[in-house]
Amino acid sequence: MTVSPFDQARILSEALPHMQRYDEEIVVIKYGGHAMGEEEAARAFARDIVLLEQTAINPVVVHGGGPQIAAMLNRLGIKSQFSGGLRVTDAATVEIVEMVLAGSINKQIVSHINQAGGKAVGLCGKDGNMVIAKKAGSPSGAAVADVVDLGFVGEPETIDTSVLDQIIGRELIPVLAPIASGPNGETFNVNADTFAGYIAGALKAKRLLLLTDVPGVLDKNKKLIPDMSVNDVRKLIADGTISGGMIPKVETCITALEQGVEGVVILDGKEKHAVLLELFTLSLIHISQGIVR
Repeated sequence: MTVSPFDQARILSEALPHMQRYDEEIVVIKYGGHAMGEEEAARAFARDIVLLEQTAINPVVVHGGGPQIAAMLNRLGIKSQFSGGLRVTDAATVEIVEMVLAGSINKQIVSHINQAGGKAVGLCGKDGNMVIAKKAGSPSGAAVADVVDLGFVGEPETIDTSVLDQIIGRELIPVLAPIASGPNGETFNVNADTFAGYIAGALKAKRLLLLTDVPGVLDKNKKLIPDMSVNDVRKLIADGTISGGMIPKVETCITALEQGVEGVVILDGKEKHAVLLELFTLSLIHISQGIVR
């Protein structure tokens, strides 16, 4: 479909109030492993991130990499185990996780953003002691009989934004891998949604966008639930409606809101230009304190 010059101008004009809303604001975008898609989709995402920076928005990208980690573990003959949506990570696995996340995936995203005309800086939670994590406890939603030692899976304990403060607002785009240090120098694999939520909270971000492979939280009939209270979330976790990888996502939503993030949205990252549609059009979903959408 060809868009006329008039329609192009109208679209840009209609986007103006949305651009003004986010002028000089921080937007944290969690780029999920499944939402990364194919090469063309990855490059389109990078162009959208550069566009945000060019419109005086300060994007911070936190990426996952579950499918890529799984592929590497399979190649090495290591079987993955999950509990409550979190990958059980032993000493051998955490080395591979760090290699994939902070290495190949991080630098690939940085490269795509740079090729799109941006200036991306690849970092992980270890850099500048940005994220110090503690060993994660039993995940929410795990039955007593299913509780296992998650190994080197961490929960953020302290966030130091000193490095990010030197980057944000200087035409640089930080791209963060969810790897953190422990208090004794150990390496922890942190769930990317959780990592993004804590980073957004520490930066007092205007908005946190969680890109995933589904439109949002689905009920037992696989229909989208448009509005939920925190109590609703807890009930849906307890009865199994919210399970697996969606558990850390909704818990991240609640944590981010409690830390002062103005709004959190779970988006279908497979939708083309999902970030731009969310920020620059009337499809914007507002999330108030205590509400997850």
